[in-house]
Amino acid sequence: MTTTTRVLIAADKFKGSLTAAEVAEHVAAGLRAHRPDTAVTALPVADGGDGTVAAALAAGFTSRTVTVTGPMGEPVRAEFALREDTAVVEMATASGLVLLPPGEFAPLTATTAGTGELIAAAVEAGARTVVLGIGGSATTDGGAGMLVALGVRLLDATGRPLPPGGAALRELAAVDLSGLDPRLADTRVVLACDVDNPLTGPQGAAAVYAPQKGATAADVAALDAALQQYARVLGAAAGEGAAALAQSPGAGAAGGVGFGALAGLGAEFRSGIEVMLEVLGFADALKDADLVVTGEGSLDAQTLHGKAPAGVAAAARAAGVPVVAVCGRLALDEAALRAAGIERAYALTSLEADTSVCLAQAGPLLRRLARQVAADRL
Repeated sequence: MTTTTRVLIAADKFKGSLTAAEVAEHVAAGLRAHRPDTAVTALPVADGGDGTVAAALAAGFTSRTVTVTGPMGEPVRAEFALREDTAVVEMATASGLVLLPPGEFAPLTATTAGTGELIAAAVEAGARTVVLGIGGSATTDGGAGMLVALGVRLLDATGRPLPPGGAALRELAAVDLSGLDPRLADTRVVLACDVDNPLTGPQGAAAVYAPQKGATAADVAALDAALQQYARVLGAAAGEGAAALAQSPGAGAAGGVGFGALAGLGAEFRSGIEVMLEVLGFADALKDADLVVTGEGSLDAQTLHGKAPAGVAAAARAAGVPVVAVCGRLALDEAALRAAGIERAYALTSLEADTSVCLAQAGPLLRRLARQVAADRL
């Protein structure tokens, strides 16, 4: 008598071609094409970057959409996901580079106000845990705009509120936290991120990431000095030990939003994939699985540093469930894969050497690849 194999598909998106939900759909179809009786559970995953809200919605969260302030001050529509008292917020939908006009940047003035407004909307909707995915930002304001949107006042030496953006923080003289939304005192804010940079210095938010957001060398120097001033003044206002948070891992994430959330909101910093697996209910889904299929567009050295497939594989290995991976391209050798808990990886480029074809035909190719997985493992 044949025993039905139970497969859990927990893959991230293939960036530029397939969402995480579409990856799961194509893998499931390929598995069943070879073994129709395969029991498949799809749990699309994300690591806190783009696609995080989509993964939550695929797991049964409800979509909420609100109008917030975009990175250049314009109104934008931003989405968050809500289930019971937990909200998943994706910073990029409110303050992301994707919202800027093509070829335009605002490294000195871009604001995270929309991110704060999105958090406020989640709290208003009943969230008491807010998971904040903080990848893809257009900003280097240390989360100042986010805090202002939540009721904090940032003042210059004359007592006037500062204008938006990171550069203005050079003139910060006082921080008034008394107006911070009181509901946040009873709200757990979790930063979901795999970036461990400090706020300032050669590995800080300005030096490492601001050039990707249009900053010149002079802009980087100005922003780093401004963030140093911000750390001193906000740190003093937030209480003992807050200023030291500027050098803690993750403080520099998303243009310094990490520090603003840690010092201003009392947030927790956690591995993006670890917190998302918890929120999505991965442990429960894993209990019945005989095999896990994970993956992302490119399996490479970055995968090993907190990306979704590595987190999925680590959790599955701890539970004694074997893991294979699917990907667009594979840049890890067998030893690296096994060290990460992945028994074997299957790449679209093994079927089609032309990467442009892989991007254009990712779905059909992935179904073929999944049939190979099924032939080998089911």
